[in-house]
Amino acid sequence: MSKRNGPMEGVKKQYVRMALESGNMSFIARKTGVNKSTLANWVKQYRDEIEEDMRREGVSPLSKTSSENDIQKKYDHAMKLLGEKELEVTMLREMLKKKFPDFPNE
Repeated sequence: MSKRNGPMEGVKKQYVRMALESGNMSFIARKTGVNKSTLANWVKQYRDEIEEDMRREGVSPLSKTSSENDIQKKYDHAMKLLGEKELEVTMLREMLKKKFPDFPNE
């Protein structure tokens, strides 16, 4: 089997990461419309690579045995990222307003 690095590889890795982060492969399979066994195969294929990326980012996978503290840390990290993204969007909107005063506001 050849390894291709295209858009589908990125999507597969994203789904694997979602499954590892949530600790619920069935839920992610349903939400993404991917067969559970297909997602399980992708997890087997990409687990080491995705877990290494997560470790570098300071994110740990959840499982059914994750403690409340682990879940709280994950939630806090997600809220921090969300706040950063909201700030980024606000800054970009302000830049657009300055450059294009007639640009519609949302």
